[in-house]
Amino acid sequence: MPVRIRLSRKGTKKRPFYRIVVADSRRSRDGKFIDQLGTYNPILSKDNPERLKLNTDKAQEWIKKGAQPSDRVRAFLSNLGIVEKVIITEKTKQHLPRKKTQEKLDAAKKAEAAPATKEAEAAPATPPAKEPSAEKEAEAAPATKEADKNKEIIQKSNDKIEASKKKKSEKKKESKSSS
Repeated sequence: MPVRIRLSRKGTKKRPFYRIVVADSRRSRDGKFIDQLGTYNPILSKDNPERLKLNTDKAQEWIKKGAQPSDRVRAFLSNLGIVEKVIITEKTKQHLPRKKTQEKLDAAKKAEAAPATKEAEAAPATPPAKEPSAEKEAEAAPATKEADKNKEIIQKSNDKIEASKKKKSEKKKESKSSS
């Protein structure tokens, strides 16, 4: 019989209260259970000692017998030091840039790499006169490039707004003249 340590919901609508129970995994969530280990009240603040009441001795006993805790109960038990901490894996790709953004980044890297190779070829032909000023210019150049890009984006959006305003005013004139 596969036994689980899990939460069983009690309480009223929008006022949840859970029992931490040992139950057969084939039973319904709020159905018959074998043993009650404690309670969990998510409405209470996290620092409130009444939020989680758990009989650790019973929990350890059931785990030794082979009961598998649910994810939430495993988190509770790991906070109490009864079981190992839950390892949370990256299941989604939300932390990665989107496809179009990735393409833009790749294009920007290629564009930066192309001038760098040209500069590397031209650098041996002419000796650098002042290295500190070249470093300052190199540091300032990316900042000005970003600023220029931002200005272009702002200018484009302003142009779009002006164009839409002109279209709206033309439509109003047409509707007034036709009526």
